[in-house]
Amino acid sequence: MSELKYKKILLKISGEALLGSQQFGIDPEPVHNIGQEIKKAYDLGAQIAVVVGGGNIFRGMKNSSKLGMDQASGDYVGMLATVMNAIALQSELRKIGVECRVQSAIDMEKIAEPYIRFKAIRHLEKKRVVIFAAGTGNPFFTTDTAAALRAAEIGADAMLMAKNGVDGVYSDDPRINKNAKKYDKISYDDIIVKGLKVMDLTSCALCKQNNIPIRVFDFNLKDSIVKILNNENVGTLVEE
Repeated sequence: MSELKYKKILLKISGEALLGSQQFGIDPEPVHNIGQEIKKAYDLGAQIAVVVGGGNIFRGMKNSSKLGMDQASGDYVGMLATVMNAIALQSELRKIGVECRVQSAIDMEKIAEPYIRFKAIRHLEKKRVVIFAAGTGNPFFTTDTAAALRAAEIGADAMLMAKNGVDGVYSDDPRINKNAKKYDKISYDDIIVKGLKVMDLTSCALCKQNNIPIRVFDFNLKDSIVKILNNENVGTLVEE
């Protein structure tokens, strides 16, 4: 573990990563693949915390407007969706021999621990993966922001942002603009000033404030987390 580039990481996974070939819900295959990638890093001795989105089940702003809900109500439903994903991922990790705990920012004592910062840190020290669910517990904040907040609270060495089919930060959406330029390294300020949509700008500002480097990478590429921990140049590095 002493040779790892980062000893404690916060992994941010989008809810859409759990869709697989489905239009809605949780596909067992990507959940299994995500579990395997986390286990590889876990076996290296890294302390791993995870934040997973809920977009495969409910997207706050998009779905709430269709249903005539106000944004706060929609955001709360989205937070509940992240709890479902967290429990599914916890089940997969435990099945493959990875000790895991889910902590929820919204109290759900029957299915998850309440979020307690020092308890989360202690779980990590005891070689347990911790999945943070329900975002920040407040509406109007994205799970990107929740990931940056939790990364700062647990003293993570880096935040790893797993993307689907996009292998880093680009000057434009590479799926639309084939001439988009990929950055191997970029500063927090450049992401904010250029308005790059790779992450929520609040989360980027939080990481800058707490000097937490961000590594943006394609989660579909096998062994990406292990390569990052071994200091290989994967995706895009965001730092000062």
